[in-house]
Amino acid sequence: MNITFGEKIRNLREDAEMSQKELGAAINTTQRKISYIECGNYEPSLSDIIALCKFFNVSADYLLGLTDNT
Repeated sequence: MNITFGEKIRNLREDAEMSQKELGAAINTTQRKISYIECGNYEPSLSDIIALCKFFNVSADYLLGLTDNT
């Protein structure tokens, strides 16, 4: 089963024991945007992807589903 981009973000966030609001603040965005990303209702911009990769220390390939290696 392939995990979606949003599910990966949710899993990473929950593993870090963070709320959506805390993650949003950490990457300079809103809780609502994090919620939309996690639910698949918003396609993240390149700058969103970069910020998430840097924050969680994972590759864009992992978030985009091109590899299972973080």
